[in-house]
Amino acid sequence: MNTSTYACPPPPREDGDRMSPKDFDASFAADMPRLRRRLLALTGNPHDADDLVQETYLRLFRRARAQNLTHQQHPYAYTCTVALNLLRDSWQRPSRREQSTDRLPETGWDGGLASYEASETTLALLGVLSEKEAAAVILVDLEGLSHDTAGERLGAHRGTVQRNRMRGLAKMRDALGS
Repeated sequence: MNTSTYACPPPPREDGDRMSPKDFDASFAADMPRLRRRLLALTGNPHDADDLVQETYLRLFRRARAQNLTHQQHPYAYTCTVALNLLRDSWQRPSRREQSTDRLPETGWDGGLASYEASETTLALLGVLSEKEAAAVILVDLEGLSHDTAGERLGAHRGTVQRNRMRGLAKMRDALGS
């Protein structure tokens, strides 16, 4: 009969063998620069390495706070193992990784309330302006015309349109500030 398969479980740990959050912080702070260098070498990206260090800290701190983390004979090896497991998880589950894209995320649906509020605010601010200032702001900022094209439509010089627009925008800023 093989006795190695029927080995007795280790004796229960005493409370003195548990690591307090304060002890954990000191131990992790001592190991953190070395851990970050290792993760930086593995990931090649300082941001990913920093994220992994932070996630490692959070995972281990939860255990220390819950009094489930025991004193380790080799704390760096244990911390490094947790960090490498997190890194391996990110490789195995690419859906958990942040995806870079050139598209903006979709906006949430609010029933058109934000659009309505923006329109009302814009109309109220335009009501503060003179006709020439409002026309310049509408043509250049809202319709996207150049100062030259807006000047042609209004029958004014581009400098006049630019000056009226600047005055109008200053009045609108003042109205928003008060």
